[in-house]
Amino acid sequence: MEVWRVLDTGLLTGAENITLDRVILDARAEGVIHNTFRFLRFNPPVALVGYHQSVEQEIRISYCLENNIDINRRITGGGAIYFSPEHLGWEVFATLDGVRFPYKVELLYRRLCNAAVKGLRKLGLKARFRPKNDIEIGHRKISGTGGTSTGGAFMFQGTLLVDLDVDKMLRALKVPVKKLSDKEVESLKERVTTIKWELGYTPSYEEIKKAILEGFSEEFQIKFVEGEITDFERTEFLSKLPYFSSNEWVYGIRPSGNQDNSLFTVRKTPGGLVKLALSVDVELNLITSAFITGDFFAYPPGIIYDLESSLKHIPLKLEEVSKALLNMRRREFQIPGVKINDFKLLFKEAIQRIKYTRYGLTLNEVNNLFFVNKDLDYFMVNGVDSLLLPYCSKLVGCDYRHREGCTLCGLCTVGDGYKLASKYNLKPFTIVNYEHLEEKLKELDETGSKGYIGCCCEPFYEKHQPDFEKFRTPGLLINIEQTTCYDLGLEKEAYKGRFESQTALNTSLLEKMLYLIFKHR
Repeated sequence: MEVWRVLDTGLLTGAENITLDRVILDARAEGVIHNTFRFLRFNPPVALVGYHQSVEQEIRISYCLENNIDINRRITGGGAIYFSPEHLGWEVFATLDGVRFPYKVELLYRRLCNAAVKGLRKLGLKARFRPKNDIEIGHRKISGTGGTSTGGAFMFQGTLLVDLDVDKMLRALKVPVKKLSDKEVESLKERVTTIKWELGYTPSYEEIKKAILEGFSEEFQIKFVEGEITDFERTEFLSKLPYFSSNEWVYGIRPSGNQDNSLFTVRKTPGGLVKLALSVDVELNLITSAFITGDFFAYPPGIIYDLESSLKHIPLKLEEVSKALLNMRRREFQIPGVKINDFKLLFKEAIQRIKYTRYGLTLNEVNNLFFVNKDLDYFMVNGVDSLLLPYCSKLVGCDYRHREGCTLCGLCTVGDGYKLASKYNLKPFTIVNYEHLEEKLKELDETGSKGYIGCCCEPFYEKHQPDFEKFRTPGLLINIEQTTCYDLGLEKEAYKGRFESQTALNTSLLEKMLYLIFKHR
């Protein structure tokens, strides 16, 4: 039976734990240590973004700073997570052999998660693996997992929820709220569970660790022996800790550009959200830099950086981007659930957007437009006949907040929307909840609508992009750039039409778009 080292590094800071991840993985790749299993915990609590994510987009930075919550970046991909001292992390550091540890990522995930499942069942938990990378009990997530690899070695890690302060997690992170649609659940609180919630008590950490190790021992025929950090690892740790503590690592050194010279697109894939920001030189028609983020996993993670690098200072043309993607296809890599064509479609939309400036739009305005089924050129030719407005932009307490109509009292921006609907002979609808949205989109399909214009926030569009596209009617949506239900963690209430805060429509852009559409017809 093969002998593995077991480490329990106890409570460490975010930077210390991430540094150890890098050090142990590199040491295994270089062959200076044997296969290793590590248990880890964090103190103070930490909000961790995935390797490819932007801290500003995924973490509520001010809340974390005010509440002594560390912020750091994992060396693995995936989405943002909140890790409190109560949580227990587990990690596997080993070499890929094609047998016990398959080269194919999906098979590797399944095998390793099945080992963890065996361990959890020893605690009396009815755990099971749910692809692509979750362990759940009764359809409620108790452990998320993910990994990365280098030089033939891999690290695979899991976060085990022993107990959980859901409210604090919701306030620290932005990502989980956006991911609710992916998990097909009503709320985050109903989607997760913990060992304490399931058992009614909290086993000791020693009991939990013993069960997990027994699960892996049975699955892989391993004998675990407690060990220590080697002198080599300790030296590397002290050398690399300053970097993994730095803003350069945590916040990233890759510029995402600014609203004046950047193009933004997003695409929802089975592997997660993929977001693209292109910095461009309009006069020279060049891509100056590309920034690809999201909650996907990439193996090796450097493939994304390599793609970004290959796109610098090339002509702003789809055929040039296609060449870079073709070279990427020749490399050995895996991005589960995300295809090369998904990247191509992202770039295609971004490049298409710059052409819309010929209508007199700024790039900032173009970035605040979302298209459903058709591009802007379609609307310039065919026009629109309906206006969809969200109830959350109506005055709180208004008699018409949850029903059709508007008194044009001037106390909210929806009144401005209704005035524009009258000016351009559009039929206005106040969307009061998600089911009502589907009902109206179905109605537009059945009546042969040529298209609608509407307003919604970017998180809502990201979450429901496939839902909009399943209806035939083309749509043009304008972003609401304000604090929304997603920022406040209240999207469940909004889904049901119970969000009790007021947003404001971007009426200037709405008016401009209607003017342009009807001017060009």
